[in-house]
Amino acid sequence: MKAMEFPTLMTDRLLLRQFVDCDLHKVFEGLSDPEVIEYYGVSYKTLESAKEQMKFFSKLETDGSGIWWAICSLDNKAFYGGVGFNNLSKEHRKAEIGCWLLKDFWRRGVMTEVMPIVCGYGFEILRLHRIEGFVETGNISCKNAMKKLDFNYEGTMRDCEIKNGKFISIDIYAKLSTTDLA
Repeated sequence: MKAMEFPTLMTDRLLLRQFVDCDLHKVFEGLSDPEVIEYYGVSYKTLESAKEQMKFFSKLETDGSGIWWAICSLDNKAFYGGVGFNNLSKEHRKAEIGCWLLKDFWRRGVMTEVMPIVCGYGFEILRLHRIEGFVETGNISCKNAMKKLDFNYEGTMRDCEIKNGKFISIDIYAKLSTTDLA
């Protein structure tokens, strides 16, 4: 049986494509930068250790538990960051959305441009009913973006995780499909 081709998505100015080996240096650049990873779940201190993130992106595709895209310029010459779904549950038709960007591309409307097409892919192709966003309470930029993208705030899980030796709280946002594909 032939493997399914990785879905490439595009906006007017951005390309969302599969991560490839030559992205490793940019993935490391982003996920080793203290400002980029301040609210992101992983951090890498060496290029070698960043290979684990590349394996993670591939594993999600292989085992069906999610899908992540590299965000690039339309001509594929500039790498911006990543966006995708984790914890995809086919049974419950939901997934968690995540994203990160290199600092050079902050405040340029990249996330508000790519998130709608990623969510559209989730609802239309993956047949998700619910897309969740778990945002650290202190991540004001992400919380503002979730509101702009019509994600609804559902509540706060207080002191639910430990990060850097301290309890943190997580705000829950969600977007539901507007069509019933049950």
